Amino acid sequence: MSDESVHADLKFQDSDKKEETQMSDKCGGKGSSPASHSQRKTVMILSLLCLLRFIGVVIIGGIFYTSSETEMIKSNQLQSFKEELQRNVSLQQMYNLNNTKEVKNLAAMLQNIATQLCRELYSKDPEHKCKPCPKGSQWYKDTCYSEVSGYATWQQSVMFCSSQNASLLKVKNKDVLEFIRSKMLSNYWLALSPRKDDINYETLSEKMFFSEWFEGSTYDLNTMFCGYIDGVYVYYTECTDLNRIICENPASKVQVESVLNGFADGSL
Repeated sequence: MSDESVHADLKFQDSDKKEETQMSDKCGGKGSSPASHSQRKTVMILSLLCLLRFIGVVIIGGIFYTSSETEMIKSNQLQSFKEELQRNVSLQQMYNLNNTKEVKNLAAMLQNIATQLCRELYSKDPEHKCKPCPKGSQWYKDTCYSEVSGYATWQQSVMFCSSQNASLLKVKNKDVLEFIRSKMLSNYWLALSPRKDDINYETLSEKMFFSEWFEGSTYDLNTMFCGYIDGVYVYYTECTDLNRIICENPASKVQVESVLNGFADGSL
């Protein structure tokens, strides 16, 4: 081959390389290699994953927000229901309290009516079954008076009445004073504190019973004086002397059933 032919071939190859370089420059740079293509795919995948993650976060956030709103609504509804329930309970309690008061008032009124009716029955029959006192006793106001047969010392009388859940005769107020005076009792021990000195007599009065109750031994009473009633006067004698006994104790409540039975029996 001649020198001119070799020179022509080299020139042609150089021109081909220049054209490839120019085409590469026109397309925006050098031609992409296999490595740069793989990098673009990785970037695209990572971008897609980031986008999916972002979408997932948005969806989860939306779900959380919706759930929070739902729970808030339920919580408010529950609070409203609780407050309404508390109001209803308060109203019911007030209603029950008012009913309880009304029932108590009605019960007290019924008790008073029954007591008044029983007194009417008692005035006609002193041993009527509605009487709230032991058989053989006398009912006055809210007290039962029971006379005991026989005689005893003052201390024996106190012990006997105590065994009956009662006490010796005493005057609590002016009404009882008039009641006791009207009975014209004679030689009955009184629930007066024993005294060391003997006096002639005193007029019976409710003020005599205001002093503290005496508590002493038998030995102490051997030299002391105790009071007893005779008509409207109080006399003192040695506590070891013998006198009669009246015990008194609070009357029970009149039983409404016994009064109703009185009506059924034609007692009223």
